[in-house]
Amino acid sequence: MAMASVRSGLLRTALRGGSRPSAPPKRDETAKWEKITYLGIATCTVLAIYNLSKGHPHHEEPPPYPYLHIRSKEFPWGPDGLFEVKHH
Repeated sequence: MAMASVRSGLLRTALRGGSRPSAPPKRDETAKWEKITYLGIATCTVLAIYNLSKGHPHHEEPPPYPYLHIRSKEFPWGPDGLFEVKHH
């Protein structure tokens, strides 16, 4: 008799889907965070468009310092073609 009651209790628990009923879904909380997410996406998009539309400042070219391009000897592979004067 005891086994029958234990078996029926286990059967009821199994049919219910576990030992306790599951908590109800938090639909309000989910909807709130979905709205916050969409608002954040819109805010980031507007800020990105604003920042990209401003452009950037153009800097002056640095003066041609003569000591930057000193070549006292050839490279082992020959002239590199970067600073040689080309006559056409």
